[in-house]
Amino acid sequence: MKVCLVTGASSGIGMTTALDLLRAGHVVYGAARRVHKMEAIQAAGGHALQMDARVHGDLERVVDTVIAEQGRIDVLVNNAGTVLHGAIEDVPLDQARDQFEVNVFAPARLVQLVLPHMRTQRSGTIVNVSSIGGEIALPLGAWYYAAKHALEAFSDTLRMEVEPFGIEVVIIQPGIIKTEFEDQTAAQLREFSGKGAYRDVAEAMAQSSEGGLANGSDTDVVADAIRQAIESDRPETRYAVGWMADKLLELNRTLPDREFDELVTRKTK
Repeated sequence: MKVCLVTGASSGIGMTTALDLLRAGHVVYGAARRVHKMEAIQAAGGHALQMDARVHGDLERVVDTVIAEQGRIDVLVNNAGTVLHGAIEDVPLDQARDQFEVNVFAPARLVQLVLPHMRTQRSGTIVNVSSIGGEIALPLGAWYYAAKHALEAFSDTLRMEVEPFGIEVVIIQPGIIKTEFEDQTAAQLREFSGKGAYRDVAEAMAQSSEGGLANGSDTDVVADAIRQAIESDRPETRYAVGWMADKLLELNRTLPDREFDELVTRKTK
């Protein structure tokens, strides 16, 4: 039985992961802005904590609560995140900074907060939920991809730093997953880039996103990978899971840059 903190637990991957870990017999704290959306976690025997990833005081309070109530913390699942779509030229930099605040600096601060406890225990697992976008990039999503690339580099360095203390660091790279995460994609594309020089690409991508994620994988494939990593004595450093994850990553790693560019932009031209 491990004491686990899962952020972004009010829906999607976070909710499914929290419930999966509870079924496996772990102690689970879900953290999110919308506490009322975590009733299922509480009903299953877990704990729900209010947390806004942008408020560092919230991050500190959440970790302090887990330590006060359980005396330890074994697992941190950094899952909370946001997504932003629009051309680099069009997206205001304050919106770009927010991507990094939620997707990079909030996870980093939580890591700083849990590490002293994990070092004392000489054990722990930090799971950072990235994306295939942590390695690849597509048009009109630069700030999201940049943040996920940063999270992966951060995780790689962190893994080397904490290995001597018995702490594992795992990166999860979901492919196309059926969640509400992309619900605002079309609206964002049209808001930021729907009327300027990139309007044709933005509209093509908006219409494609409105087609839904029918082919996407269910969130339980991600939750299962996270649980496997947490329960493994020596987890993989990266888990690519879900529809198109392995295929797109392999194409990105093997094709020349311009060939990959042509492949992924074909439907936007």
